[in-house]
Amino acid sequence: MKKLKITLEGKTYEVTVELLEDTGSAPVARSSSVQAPLVQPALAPMAVTPQPAAVPVAEGCATVICPMAGLVFKCLVKPGDQVSVNQVVIVLDAMKMETPVVSPVSGTVRTVLVKEGDAVDEGHSLLQIEG
Repeated sequence: MKKLKITLEGKTYEVTVELLEDTGSAPVARSSSVQAPLVQPALAPMAVTPQPAAVPVAEGCATVICPMAGLVFKCLVKPGDQVSVNQVVIVLDAMKMETPVVSPVSGTVRTVLVKEGDAVDEGHSLLQIEG
């Protein structure tokens, strides 16, 4: 057993630590000093599976999927507009940042499923494009 002083967020605590590899000594009772609060370890970040940019709806048609939760800030296309691959079609406002959403395919905008000001979640269908 070892007695240690630990300073955490400006407060000093006296703690007793048992060494695991020291099997010959008996456990020692804690001192009457203030005990350190338990600190939860930070959780490891979870792996996030990216959502596909487009999900086929019908032969030659694709749906543009929202990559993250936010608000539709600008809708830059309307039904009948021609779009090309990687053309910005929607701008999201997410966490006070403008995030462009691009077309994964070339074609004609078939349907716009959202309007400016709409709240959208990750995975939400934004518009459909015919190829």
